[in-house]
Amino acid sequence: MKRLLGIFLGMSLFLPGISTKAMIKVSGRTAEPAAVSALAETSEENKGELRSEAVEGTETNIASDAVDLQLHAKASYMMDWASGTEIYSANATQRLPIASMCKIMTLILCFDAIDGGNLTLDEMVTVSDRAASMGGSQVFLEANAQYPASELIKSIIVCSANDSCVAMAERIAGSESLFTDKMNARAKELGAENTLFANCTGLPKEPQYSCAHDVAKMLTELVSHEEYFTFSKIWMDKFQHPQGRYTEISNTNRLVRFYEGCDGGKTGFTNQAGFCLAATAKRGGMRLIAVVIGEDSSDHRFGDTRTMLDYAFATYTLKTVVDENNPLSETAAVSGGKTKCVTVRPERSSHIFSKRGDTENVTIDIQMKNRVKAPVKAGDKVGEIIVYKDNVEIDRVNLIANESAEAAGFIDHLRRIAQGWKL
Repeated sequence: MKRLLGIFLGMSLFLPGISTKAMIKVSGRTAEPAAVSALAETSEENKGELRSEAVEGTETNIASDAVDLQLHAKASYMMDWASGTEIYSANATQRLPIASMCKIMTLILCFDAIDGGNLTLDEMVTVSDRAASMGGSQVFLEANAQYPASELIKSIIVCSANDSCVAMAERIAGSESLFTDKMNARAKELGAENTLFANCTGLPKEPQYSCAHDVAKMLTELVSHEEYFTFSKIWMDKFQHPQGRYTEISNTNRLVRFYEGCDGGKTGFTNQAGFCLAATAKRGGMRLIAVVIGEDSSDHRFGDTRTMLDYAFATYTLKTVVDENNPLSETAAVSGGKTKCVTVRPERSSHIFSKRGDTENVTIDIQMKNRVKAPVKAGDKVGEIIVYKDNVEIDRVNLIANESAEAAGFIDHLRRIAQGWKL
């Protein structure tokens, strides 16, 4: 069973007398509920994390305006996290030193190790003499002492601790050198083509560089790990040492406290790199990624990032094209069940990142199995919805059974025969 819905983002309108096609208009105005994508909701009205899972291999959308935000940075870049749509770009692929923002990749490998079962947050990590001797930003780890991995990761995220970076690098790869090889390999996997790491801390060492575009890609990957936000929103805390001593730590990213919706990011500074910041902020479900490199002051670093985020939140929005809270009018036929069909609904919502007031050409393709064999459990996949924007596939959402259907027994079949039902 295959049904096509053409959507042009505003009011919903079903054409009378057509059973296989319907046209819905969804724009910046709120629409009435309809079969698949009932509401053209802006992201401010949605609750929770709303991420469109773009199909692997699709090109990044470009929505960059010709607007001049008059930033002070050598390079800058901003994008929508969910769709990857570029919002603002200035010298975004210029290779530049990024200082401690390279710890974004260090953290990605930490969370990769956790996801892969190679590390747990409560594992005790032994600190080497080399790790304890690292200069710059640090929490003054004790050589040969053991610390929970969670505390070391927290100190990297909150206060950019170089000693904790090296301790984690040695735990995961055996040495910082081998860990750096992993960092460069992971950068290639993410498509960070203008990035080369020389260490896990970002301390000056040649050759090493990245660019605003690549940093945004890396932060996009990092914030996909939910555990990251356990630490990234901390403003001030105490780092506990084994012998009872503690180090007070505070977040180097002041936007976490002073900018609405900012819940993560990474600062960086060296004389060579200047003041740098990669930040993420979420409002009403729309998450943005913003990067500045080579600012001439810390105030400009935070001020320019705030300017970028303010512009994007004022200019763009998320619009719902598939609503998980709205079951479809169609049903899935059940073979050999006590009931002949089950209602269906989308497994999750799907959203389009769009400029406020713009009309988007979005097509929804509903595909369901001809018959689903009983027993069927609520939540079982019975089809899928494919979302196209400008005829390019951007998302797939599973269609799932809204209720269960038990398999029919012998008595049920006899009853159907008696009632004249077709087996």
